[in-house]
Amino acid sequence: MRTRTTTAGLAATLAALLALTGCSSSDGGPHAAASTPAAAPAPAPVQGGGSGYEGPRPQDQNLLAWTGDPNDAGHVTAQSAAGVGGRITLVRIGLREQITWSNIWLGLAGVDANARLSDCYLGVYDATGKLVASTADISPQLMTDAVAKPLPLTKPFTAAPGTYFIALLLNGNWATNALTLKATGAGISVNAGLTPPALRYSTVLTGQTSLPPVLNLAEQSTSTINTGWGSQWYGIS
Repeated sequence: MRTRTTTAGLAATLAALLALTGCSSSDGGPHAAASTPAAAPAPAPVQGGGSGYEGPRPQDQNLLAWTGDPNDAGHVTAQSAAGVGGRITLVRIGLREQITWSNIWLGLAGVDANARLSDCYLGVYDATGKLVASTADISPQLMTDAVAKPLPLTKPFTAAPGTYFIALLLNGNWATNALTLKATGAGISVNAGLTPPALRYSTVLTGQTSLPPVLNLAEQSTSTINTGWGSQWYGIS
């Protein structure tokens, strides 16, 4: 009787040990699966680099494009008639989608009631230097209302994505610090890393009374720019 009791006790102990081993096994058995906690779901990726902020866009102000946020165009730039009269001033702008271009917005900061203006124009040249659109003479608009104002092209055009140059031509006589335009304040530094024909801000030609049909952009100059003729702000609609 004592032998049978001892044998039965050993058998019961062995069975308990086997059951315990099965519960702690990591071999993928049913007991292991039940004891493994479920993996937590991966967090959703954060959009927009994590900040959730986007800077101002032209569309926020009912424009199609601009040379920069007008909130940064706080500088007033002025030049004498002798300094820029008859010169064509170019500001480069890049379009990343096709638009119908109808107006060029100019920030007019100050007017000269005694100015005598004539043959003043805004225009658009493409990357090859071809004139693709222009305004009528804007002399009257430069004499009134010192605000940001749209100046219509004589004929709207379809502008494909690419590089364009907004051209400004002034002629006449005016007081240097009276007729003024809103600008970024960047003159010399605006062309950092650039050379003709891809300067962001430049002048070409002298003695012009109208915008020629073609410009040689390789002739872009910074001599007038470097005297303080700050890069004008423009918008497109």
